[in-house]
Amino acid sequence: MTTNTASAVASSAAEDGMRVYRAYAPASSANLSVGFDLLGIAVRPVDGSPLGDFVSARELRADEVGNVEPDVSLKSVGRYVNKLPSDPKQNIVYDAYSLYRKRIAERGLKAKRLELTLEKNLPVCSGLGSSASSVVAAVLALDAAHDNFFGRLGCLELMGILEGKISGSIHYDNVAPCYFGGMQFIINENGRVSENIPYFDNWYWVLCFPGIKVSTAEARAILPAQYLRQDVITYGRRIGAFMHASYVKDEALASACLVDVIAEPYRAALIPGFEEARIFGQALSALATGISGSGSTIFSVFTNIESAQKMKEYLEREFIANEDGFCHICKVDPQGATVSVETK
Repeated sequence: MTTNTASAVASSAAEDGMRVYRAYAPASSANLSVGFDLLGIAVRPVDGSPLGDFVSARELRADEVGNVEPDVSLKSVGRYVNKLPSDPKQNIVYDAYSLYRKRIAERGLKAKRLELTLEKNLPVCSGLGSSASSVVAAVLALDAAHDNFFGRLGCLELMGILEGKISGSIHYDNVAPCYFGGMQFIINENGRVSENIPYFDNWYWVLCFPGIKVSTAEARAILPAQYLRQDVITYGRRIGAFMHASYVKDEALASACLVDVIAEPYRAALIPGFEEARIFGQALSALATGISGSGSTIFSVFTNIESAQKMKEYLEREFIANEDGFCHICKVDPQGATVSVETK
């Protein structure tokens, strides 16, 4: 269920039960070659399996806290839990609680004492919006536990602040699609952060994480400080044409615009096997192959499931470098982050 239904569900829960708010935030792919820092999609595997992080929030009972007033109880589980800091206070979910507590205190209220559980299913520094997923799920669970006090836009502001703490500056190209779903265009003008953009529902996005880490800071450091005028004009022309094509449903024009002149020419060297994967995708008539976010995940877009499956098999065989890697055939997730309420 979505955030705006969480309160209604919570109020119908048994009064003598302990409510647990479980938020899910999907993986996201930013840039999409044509929209550096401005475009992003939420993704979901076609097999129905979740691809994203979960955060659960449970209010601590009086007998659990005694006379001590802890900041928060935080534990982490999941496939990639070993990639997180061992100190819970260095976890972004802990930061989310601290920020939420500060902001709610500024309004004269006291934050609940909570047990938070992060289920870390996305690898860090992967190009799949891993930090955004944890941030969105954490803020969503916290707000649900406080009867949706900050609401949709208030939560988005908190998510942006937390994501900025990780990446060094606020970027909504992962946060917005992760939270709202679909394909998002980052506006950041006149008080508007993001807008939904029509997408091609028949496109299959093959997303493959090879298991190697490319930090956002490293990926940004490799970019030039200045660009040629012709590259800037090409970037603007293509993103404008892509937006137009998305609205008028011109698939050929949209796919022709999925070319990166800003980041990929420099970041490709950070991802072994990327160029070979692009060539293989072209042989399968891929609409485009590019770098997801800052990498190391790559994507390849197809209009038929058979070719997507062949690309997946190739990437699993030739591109994945270690046991941390994985590959999924995905479509755009129209729903984005959700929260459910259980009574225990």
